[in-house]
Amino acid sequence: MNLRGKQKRFLRAQANHLQPLFAVGKNGLTPAWVDQLTGALDKRELMKVNILQNSEIQVVQVIGRVLVLFKVAENPRFQDLSVRVAKI
Repeated sequence: MNLRGKQKRFLRAQANHLQPLFAVGKNGLTPAWVDQLTGALDKRELMKVNILQNSEIQVVQVIGRVLVLFKVAENPRFQDLSVRVAKI
């Protein structure tokens, strides 16, 4: 799903109250970390990830060190948010 401007604004508003669930630290993005993140995104669809200052990862066009991620869940049971975004 390619997100349009209105859809991104909607998702940012939905993520405003969320706390970061994952943190990227000095070990960077390991395969196990990516697997856990993918599994969590499949169930939640929307989450925040914190980039710790001791990480060697470069963040491009994100204000601060917090990311908001969105991925359409594969299981239709968890697609509540993506259905609402598609209607915008």
